[in-house]
Amino acid sequence: MTDSGRGAGPDFIEALARGLDVLRSFRPGTPAMTLSEIAGQTGLARPTVRRILITLEQLGYVRTAVRGYALTPRVLELGMTYVNALNMWEVARPHMERLVGQTNESTSMAQLDGSDIVYVARVAVPKIVTLSVSIGTRFPAPATSMGKVLLAALPSAALPAVLDEPTRSGINPRWKPSVAELESALREVRAKGWALADQDLAPGVRSIATGVRDGDGQVVAAINVTVHAAETSVDTLLEDHLPKLLRTAADISHDWALTATVPAVTV
Repeated sequence: MTDSGRGAGPDFIEALARGLDVLRSFRPGTPAMTLSEIAGQTGLARPTVRRILITLEQLGYVRTAVRGYALTPRVLELGMTYVNALNMWEVARPHMERLVGQTNESTSMAQLDGSDIVYVARVAVPKIVTLSVSIGTRFPAPATSMGKVLLAALPSAALPAVLDEPTRSGINPRWKPSVAELESALREVRAKGWALADQDLAPGVRSIATGVRDGDGQVVAAINVTVHAAETSVDTLLEDHLPKLLRTAADISHDWALTATVPAVTV
């Protein structure tokens, strides 16, 4: 639903905000939506939604479908522009590929968006897993190893506001901690420098994660190794994969810091 109280001042463009509301109304498991469904999701009037959809269709972001409207692959450009602007994938990719070669397990990188994590880079190994993951996938942060790392890196004063934001992942996690349980888990993450999620998100999904830092030493992303619980024990994950993960995160952090110091060249 839209928030009638959002935005303020003469420079706020309500039409743009409504267009983004329509794009965000498409959720996992709903590849196509009718005009009425979009209106219901956004709280916008049907004529307004219709005009927005016509505009988005002419721009190439939506298309007409058998059942209403569907997003087009062009929407991916919006997210990939962010990833590419940060140069994350280009710098992290060789390190992540090396880690996958060492562990024969998938590795991903994510950032925090409200109370969710959003995947921004991934090198996958073909294996049967409980949940499908790709660039842009989001999960509730507390139930993931990367989410715990990113939440633990926040200033204590900022944590309540972040957790108050409703998840937009569409996933119902197995572990739904109380405030006290989460705070205890995050203290442990801060002390260790890494986090474990043992089927907290979904059955069979086990992972470890640690932070990736910028040149100022701030955690700006998290990187993980994900395994199937039936194949890989917690002991193997911690004793074999964790040292390799920590080394990889340190190498990426080092390269990010170096990249940030290279002056831009104008041709």
